[in-house]
Amino acid sequence: MRTEVRILLVGDDQVGKSTLITSLIKETFVPNIQHVVPEVTIPPEWSRDKVTTRIVDSSSRADNREQLEAEIRKADVICIVYAINRSETFTRTHEFWLPYIRRLGRNVPIVLVGNKMDLRGKDVTNDSLEEHVMPIMNEFKEVETCVECSAKQPLNVSEVFYFAQKAVLHPTAPLYDSREHTLKPACIDALRRIFRLCDKDKDGVLNDDEINDFQGKCFGAPLQRQEIESVKDVVRESEPDGVNETGLTEIGFLYLHTLFIQKGRLETTWTVLRKFGYGDDLYLREDFLWPAIEVPPECSVELSSDGYQFFTELFQAFDMDKDGALKDSELEDLFSTAPDNPWTGTGFPETTITAETSGAVTLQGFLAQWSMTTLLDYKTTLAYLAYLGYDGDTTQALKVTKPRKSDRKRQGRVQRNVFLGYVFGATGSGKTCFLRGLVNKPFEETYTPTTKPYSVVNSVEIGGDEKYLVMQEFGSKYDSEVLQNRKKLDACDFLCFIYDSSDVNSFAYVAGIRSKFQVDHLPCIFVATKSDCDLVPQRYEIQPDVYCRNLKLPVPISVSLKHGMTADIYSTLVGVAMDPAIAMPGSKTSSPSSSRMGLYITVTAVSAAVLAVLLVYRNVHRPSAAVSTSP
Repeated sequence: MRTEVRILLVGDDQVGKSTLITSLIKETFVPNIQHVVPEVTIPPEWSRDKVTTRIVDSSSRADNREQLEAEIRKADVICIVYAINRSETFTRTHEFWLPYIRRLGRNVPIVLVGNKMDLRGKDVTNDSLEEHVMPIMNEFKEVETCVECSAKQPLNVSEVFYFAQKAVLHPTAPLYDSREHTLKPACIDALRRIFRLCDKDKDGVLNDDEINDFQGKCFGAPLQRQEIESVKDVVRESEPDGVNETGLTEIGFLYLHTLFIQKGRLETTWTVLRKFGYGDDLYLREDFLWPAIEVPPECSVELSSDGYQFFTELFQAFDMDKDGALKDSELEDLFSTAPDNPWTGTGFPETTITAETSGAVTLQGFLAQWSMTTLLDYKTTLAYLAYLGYDGDTTQALKVTKPRKSDRKRQGRVQRNVFLGYVFGATGSGKTCFLRGLVNKPFEETYTPTTKPYSVVNSVEIGGDEKYLVMQEFGSKYDSEVLQNRKKLDACDFLCFIYDSSDVNSFAYVAGIRSKFQVDHLPCIFVATKSDCDLVPQRYEIQPDVYCRNLKLPVPISVSLKHGMTADIYSTLVGVAMDPAIAMPGSKTSSPSSSRMGLYITVTAVSAAVLAVLLVYRNVHRPSAAVSTSP
């Protein structure tokens, strides 16, 4: 927010610029003063808006032209002063001063100041003043207003500087088209967004409770019931569609702000806009979207309990049919106060849990998707907390975890709630199907190579606690690039190497890339896919189980993605993320964690054996016309 306003007074000689400044400071007329008075600083406690105000005098003489132009370039607002009793000085405001300021490339608010109103003839009326000023304001949109005063009496002197300060802090130009007498499109868009955020029950109307919530947020005090009814009456009188039996409509909300601006109460509309994060350009401010948050190396960012609560309540508010899932139209409404859906182009909603029949995103999937977004790019979550109307400091919706390195050294259970695993494997080994299995998506017979990073997320219950597992694959073309990127590796919790147990060359690929790059500081898990097919010896110097034992790693876990036999592999991966030592290459630990890993592997092996028996039984008792196929 702006903390300082610099006001420059310009105008012809003898119009009273210096006298105006002196009358403001002394609060009385001083007859004999110097030609140009020194810069005056008014501290913030003397300002209604609590900003420092600097008032700068100037000279129009030719030998002071260089200094004058330097001050024009530094000014936040310029007061062009003319003498009411000298008509030629008024003519010079639009024939010389306004074009001159434009030629210097300055586009700042301008206030026309008519001084010496005590010397004006009695035959001049307000109507004739408007008749002279309005053509200037129509031609020069930078002119905010015209104020008449008398430095001698003194009269309206403080108002001159108040309106000058107001022109900077509460400018008209971004909000209102003075020629058309309408709100500008950017202002309408901002106010409509604010209306939608304040409409908590999403019925398209602000009821009395919602009006008072809005009033409390923006102005710190609720309205009495009689005051609310008075506001409605004002709207109803001029805009019948602005109010209905429930409350204030969007049309009425926009009408009220049009009225505020037309009545000169721009500070009311600007207060509302700034409370909702808008800057002077009517874009949401960067400090509002991305407040400072320190994330040390190897730390990750998760949603806090406040963050999960906010997204849960948001989901419930937009689940209009109360079916426990958000369909496309409901998601579109939910993100209507943001630039777009943050997950466009990521494969969403296939990246998370959806309802089986409709494909709509469930609450579990919605929270999981935000958990993944926060882990991979917390700045996106910060921005969307602001876009979607989080009330308060958005950093409170996030929490920063401890560094991964310290977790691994401690050899205890990791206390984080969201874990990230990278998946590597040869082309056709089943990586994408493995990721799709995490989010309960059906097996796809058709093979489609991965050409860009693909991420999925789901909640996994382990030890009575709910954790979120995020898995990413990058495509075989990019595996080496990722494995040699130390910063990217430091951001993950484990590496998952997948090979096709029915392809003789598949294991050699993952063993080769694991050995080539320095990854022994990370937990590693090997997974053998297509266990429903014939097991073949791998063309590698040693077989996968021996390879893993030599590294003191758990033996490969066998799964069949086609038949949905995953042996609780995803819980196993979360277990590894929580107890990294149980799958650390070369680890000699014999802790209870190792026993738990052994139990995981035993269960997996038994499940694989049961699957094999079932498949044999199926083949033996299959009708003769059936043809056996393998993935």
